[in-house]
Amino acid sequence: MSKPGLRKKSMADWITDIFIGTFMGILVFTTIYPFWHVIMYSLSDSHASMSGGLFFLPRSFTLLSYKMLLNTRQIFVAYRNTVLKTLVGTLISVSLTAMTAYPLSLSRFKGRNVISMMIFFTMLFSGGMIPTYLLIKSLGLLDTFWVYVVPGAMSAYNMFILRTYYMSIPASLEESALLDGANPFQVLFRIILPLSLPALAAIAMFYGVGNWNSYMDGVLYVNNQDLQLLQVYLRQLIGAAGAKGALGDAGDLGPASRLTEETMKMTVVTVSIIPILIVYPFLQKYYTKGVMVGSVKE
Repeated sequence: MSKPGLRKKSMADWITDIFIGTFMGILVFTTIYPFWHVIMYSLSDSHASMSGGLFFLPRSFTLLSYKMLLNTRQIFVAYRNTVLKTLVGTLISVSLTAMTAYPLSLSRFKGRNVISMMIFFTMLFSGGMIPTYLLIKSLGLLDTFWVYVVPGAMSAYNMFILRTYYMSIPASLEESALLDGANPFQVLFRIILPLSLPALAAIAMFYGVGNWNSYMDGVLYVNNQDLQLLQVYLRQLIGAAGAKGALGDAGDLGPASRLTEETMKMTVVTVSIIPILIVYPFLQKYYTKGVMVGSVKE
């Protein structure tokens, strides 16, 4: 017996549900399977995997490629540099963005529209690759760690997102704090920032993912192998030199001779995306919240 108030599904409803379920299933499969394929391929024996096809489970399970990769010094150097770049770069970027967005969100700040327009202008035009390289060279940043952090320390897009969030906070809170004797810095750090944690988390994720996936900085401005980034090292494995050439410092060429370049490529890709795959699902909701900031006006 059907519950009162519930309409019995018609044939059209069942067809619609089946269509939506099938479509979503295909969409989920096409989204997740590429990652699964890479992981399963990296865990498979090189010669067994050369037959191609779909990889739902490892073929002749082996960790040889991971052992060879982790026996190289450069993978740890690249990992260290990328983690440091992500942590230091994100911290500096979020700090600069938060402190820049606050005064530009205040209606009493004279000239904020002019400054905002100047910042917006940088979103439309850039100096170009060669002028930027010459500028970084003149600043003495070539082949230094800070070339990863300073040139892109603040994103105008993220600054405007955070400024919009600041503007949604009731001005009465700031006015009350100022009447109680608080200075602007106290208002920012004790009132505005604690109320803006969701937006700050979204901005931090934007910066963090961008820093982790950064590639061109390591190619254009750094030649020192001790400052090499993980993405650049990955490119070396995929490049013409081949996986065995990049693993030349491992010393044990016997096992390495049994590996194919494709297996090593899949292994390094897996190693490089694991941190993002672990962190992203827990903070994904902040992406949506950050993008939606200011989209609804009350």
